[in-house]
Amino acid sequence: MPSIHVSDIESFTRAHPDTQFVDVLLPDLLSTPRGKRLKIDALPAVYAGAFRLPGSIFAMDALGNTIEATGLGFDDGDADRSCIPVHDSLVCAPWMDEGVAQIQVSMADHDGKPFFGDPRHVLAQVVNRFTEIGLRPVIALEVEFYVVDPRRTRQGGIRPAAAPGKPARRTGKQINSMARIEEMSAILAEISRTCEIQNVPATSMLAESGPGQYEVNLRHVADPCLACDHVIRLKRIVRGVFLKHGLHATFMPKPYADEPGSGTHIHVSLLKDDGRNQFASDSLEPNESLRHAIGGLATSMAESMLVFAPTANSYRRFRPECYVPMSPTWGLNNRGVALRIPADTPDNRRVEHRVAGADVNPYLLAALVLAGVHKGITQKIEPCDPVTGNPYSRDCVEAAALPTNWYESALLFERSAFAAEYLGADFQELYATTRRAELQAFDNQVTPLEYDWYLTAG
Repeated sequence: MPSIHVSDIESFTRAHPDTQFVDVLLPDLLSTPRGKRLKIDALPAVYAGAFRLPGSIFAMDALGNTIEATGLGFDDGDADRSCIPVHDSLVCAPWMDEGVAQIQVSMADHDGKPFFGDPRHVLAQVVNRFTEIGLRPVIALEVEFYVVDPRRTRQGGIRPAAAPGKPARRTGKQINSMARIEEMSAILAEISRTCEIQNVPATSMLAESGPGQYEVNLRHVADPCLACDHVIRLKRIVRGVFLKHGLHATFMPKPYADEPGSGTHIHVSLLKDDGRNQFASDSLEPNESLRHAIGGLATSMAESMLVFAPTANSYRRFRPECYVPMSPTWGLNNRGVALRIPADTPDNRRVEHRVAGADVNPYLLAALVLAGVHKGITQKIEPCDPVTGNPYSRDCVEAAALPTNWYESALLFERSAFAAEYLGADFQELYATTRRAELQAFDNQVTPLEYDWYLTAG
């Protein structure tokens, strides 16, 4: 586990003398922040490793229930483990008026080594494999979300939020609408300022296609763990700032049946020891390394779907011609494929992975995407031919359709030698156990729609 210099506390408290509390955050398997709020004078103990949380945090479903089959609940005595501060994660949380700071931690096991169930450690292990071959991954993430009215409809549904001071609710699809940016301008500006305060490198914001849907793009970072830390902070900022203004931001992948879903896209390139991009080429056509990376990503995509789409709602995104990939396709400057080579300068050549939903755990997304890249490069896997035109044509989808239901994805992940090799067999079992338990609990529910359709049938 990395050591943290205590001077961080001294410099922070000098700069922010009015801080009264610190939220200590540990993202779980679904990247939901768990933790505690402490008085600021407890911070030295946190840096000394005296702060503890139960390992069962990594055995929870979406509702916060501990999945006992993981062995991290009663079988483990719901035992606490030390949590160590993540470097440079002590920041202000200015949307809260109580003088609150926050710090992120990662979990150590009883022997002081990284806890196997913490996704941040899982990603770090994958990144280490690139060091062994003289390469350094660079990643950038894009996250989409919807803004919704905090009040449910009479039927229990949701609806787009009206902009502050505006009675009308937006409907219809308006991709890149500057009017929709202007409507939320003050809130989006506050999000941008807060990102600067928390050192989250947000480069741009745009109105996505759905009503009340937005996207935030983050700058590329040559430290994948840090890039994912930024996503954890960004999501908390977005939720917190919108809530401050009486609105809800949701990263639910498919909040509306008839509107576009929200995804998380990840851009990947590799730096050589001399700092040059391993994927750089003078043409848009991929060079050998990028071609092999695409091959590895494509061949490992199906068995990684349980991470890319971890919940029941995740799979509602996968519909034809909705800019959500249905098969492990790749192409040049084509937003419909799973693996896109964006049009950019030769030095910025990269691959964009477009499969995951907004609910994905960023550490696990990065871990499996980088694992696919590593596998492809080290095993020199050649991809299929690139797609031109419509990637949702029957030939493209039927050739190698991705699993677009929870059951099939869980089965492929559980049996995956690729996941076991790169994530670790213990983590593979832990993650699959929590996802399958949630799947079964979800399927045990009887919904009002079933009464509407089937109560008088037969």
